[in-house]
This record gives sequence, C-alpha cells and structure tokens, in this order.
Amino acid sequence: MAEFIISFCKTIDNEGGYSNDPDDPGGETFKGIARKMNGKWDGWPIIDMLKLQPGFPTNADSDPELREKVGMFYLNSFWNKIAGDEIQNQQIANSIFDFAVNAGVGTSAMLAQKVVGVNADGVIGCESLKAINSFNPDHFNAAFTVAKIDRYVSIVKKRPLSKKYFFGWVIRAISY
Repeated sequence: MAEFIISFCKTIDNEGGYSNDPDDPGGETFKGIARKMNGKWDGWPIIDMLKLQPGFPTNADSDPELREKVGMFYLNSFWNKIAGDEIQNQQIANSIFDFAVNAGVGTSAMLAQKVVGVNADGVIGCESLKAINSFNPDHFNAAFTVAKIDRYVSIVKKRPLSKKYFFGWVIRAISY
C-alpha cells in the first residue's frame, strides 16, 4: 500500500514556500495552501504572526507547529479523500495525490477514473480502487500524465493569464 509521507514529501517540494502572486487565483499561498480557497486553515494565524517578525517568509519554513499543520492539512484534505492508503502502487498514489493538490480532489479522481474505465464521479471508492489497483501502473501513469496535460491546456485556453504557469505544470505532470 502507498504511504502518505512519500507522496507528501514529493508534492510539498512542488508546492514551494510562501507566495502572493497577483496572477494566481488562489492569492496568498503557503506550501500550496491558497488562502482564498482555504481561509479557515488553522495555519494562517501563525503565518500572519510570523509576517510581523524579521526573516519572513524564511521563518515560516522552520516553524515546527506550522509544519505539522501543513502535513495534517494535506493528509485530511487530499490523501484521505483520494483513499491514498488503499492504492497499492506508490507511483500511482503519488500522481493522483499531487494532481489532487494541484487541480482538486474531484478533478484528479475523475481523470484517474477515466483512465481505468470506471464511472467518473470524482470520488475514489471501492470500484475505483479495484480498477486502479488492477491496472498496469506504467499504462496508468502514461495515460494519467496525458490527461493532466490536456487539463492544463484547457485551463490556459479558458484563462490565458495562466499561461505563465503552463510549463511548470507540464514539468510537474511528467515528473510522476
């Protein structure tokens, strides 16, 4: 079975640290947690406090309480929702998890379900897990990567301002 910590470490490297890019629809972001979408996350008060201290944002990266809150956020908001512990292949779990973080749990689940040929309802349940776990991992990863890139193309077509993120997204997609 796949392990959360392995997927988390790979994904958190992709997410980076603190940013507040005006072109990012999520706005202020820490370790991939967008304030606009996750305004009630219990790490934001800590970040707001750390902003008042010298050394921000570097001081945020080394705060142990904040690190713990980031890990719990990813575990509860993404890993558990994609049933990561039930996915047998670590590489498949890494890819579904990372894309869930990047594009949303429902989107990642639907693309994975389409790849394995089950009803694409956006929820990874027993039927989806059975199909994912019996699918050839190399074929899954190739098809899922193509599906992710196709999704990124559609995002850029709908929102041309996102073009500046496109190549980073593609590099991220093919790294799994």
